[in-house]
Amino acid sequence: MDFSYTDEQRQLGRAVREFAEAEILPHVRAWDEKSEFPAAVIQKCGELGLMGSIFPEEYGGAGYGYVEYALLIEELARVDPSVALIVAAHTSLCSNHLYLAGSKEQKDRYLPRLASGEWLGSWSLTEPEAGSDAGGTRTAAVPDGAGWIINGSKTFTTNAHQAQLCVVMAATDRSQSQHGISAFLVEAGTPGFRPGKKEDKLGMRASDTGEVILTDCRVPGSALLGTAGEGFIDALRVLDGGRISIAALSVGIAQGAFDAALKYSKQRKQFGRFISEFQAIQFKLADMATEIEAARLLVNRACWLKDQGKSVNRESAMAKLFASEMAVRACNEAVQIHGGYGFTKDYPVEKFYRDVKLMTIGEGTSEIQKLVIARQLLKNS
Repeated sequence: MDFSYTDEQRQLGRAVREFAEAEILPHVRAWDEKSEFPAAVIQKCGELGLMGSIFPEEYGGAGYGYVEYALLIEELARVDPSVALIVAAHTSLCSNHLYLAGSKEQKDRYLPRLASGEWLGSWSLTEPEAGSDAGGTRTAAVPDGAGWIINGSKTFTTNAHQAQLCVVMAATDRSQSQHGISAFLVEAGTPGFRPGKKEDKLGMRASDTGEVILTDCRVPGSALLGTAGEGFIDALRVLDGGRISIAALSVGIAQGAFDAALKYSKQRKQFGRFISEFQAIQFKLADMATEIEAARLLVNRACWLKDQGKSVNRESAMAKLFASEMAVRACNEAVQIHGGYGFTKDYPVEKFYRDVKLMTIGEGTSEIQKLVIARQLLKNS
């Protein structure tokens, strides 16, 4: 078993790290304070091939595997988790749903625009009354001649106000519960489709999260993504890959917090000594570093299996569960190592601490991950 990155993968990691430190780091605090969407940087991500990393070159993608994808998400998150989240939601959710379930015509029309970053994508599954219970979707699509009319509202949609294309889940046959939910491609500017309230969030403030509202929104038959009634089933496959990206994002946040804590411990003096010389601080750093490596290995295992075309339902849930919970612990310890300064905006750990909590909630809470893992364990026992 080889756990090392190839030369090409290391080169990619260095390139993304250099880009993040040069183009993103100087603006992180300002974007966070203003809840400002970093449009110019996202455009540059497109120019660098980061917005279509896992898609074939025939669609304008970079042709990377999930190992490379996780690596670039980690490096972005190490500097600004908001930027990493924008890229991940665009890639793993919207674009990947299109890639997995779309027709050739749909992929030819939309994927090159998404992969290049010309268009930004969003993915709307969650509703005010349907979060973990996505089968309770109330948004409805009814046939209308050669097309569909969609009515309903979605919440917690990443890139809601910025995206040119949104994948919307809507019930097309309520009698079939989860097997009666379909997915639709809805372009920004379609009559009856609009973003609603923008959320004022604890963290990830440069990432745009908001409502999506559909009022008698008429879409053509060609907007149906995949088979009618199979949208939620496809969404579960999409989430397997999406959870890998959230796990990688969690590792990146933890690594950023650890790097900051390690640096601070070697500069801060108490009782005439650098605090890095105290065993209490050394133990915290050792625990953080060990858990980060463990999480990274879980992520890379899920990535490797995904690249081999194998099911990663259990492995992606394990990676997401462990990495997200680990990252919360790591950021907590990073603040503790900084002491009172960790509670101020002068140091990056304050923002990491606010950003990281979303990792245990988004794309399936920790509790949902445990259900997914347990279901697989019981099924295979």
